[in-house]
Amino acid sequence: MRKVAIILALTGLGLTVIPSIFVFYGSLAWRLHTQLMFAGMVIWFVMAPFVMKKNKSHEDI
Repeated sequence: MRKVAIILALTGLGLTVIPSIFVFYGSLAWRLHTQLMFAGMVIWFVMAPFVMKKNKSHEDI
C-alpha cells in the first residue's frame, strides 16, 4: 500500500511541474495546464500524509 501511495504522490507532483514546462515551450494550452495542475495538487495533498507518515515500529524513544 505504501508503494502505491508513493507512486501516486510522485504522479501528483509530476502533474504540477511538467505541464508548466510544456506551457513555457508553447505546446500545451493554458486551460489544460490549469486542469492538470489542479488534478496534481489534489492528488498530492490527498496522498502526501500517507507517504510522510512515520512508521511507529521504527520510532526512536
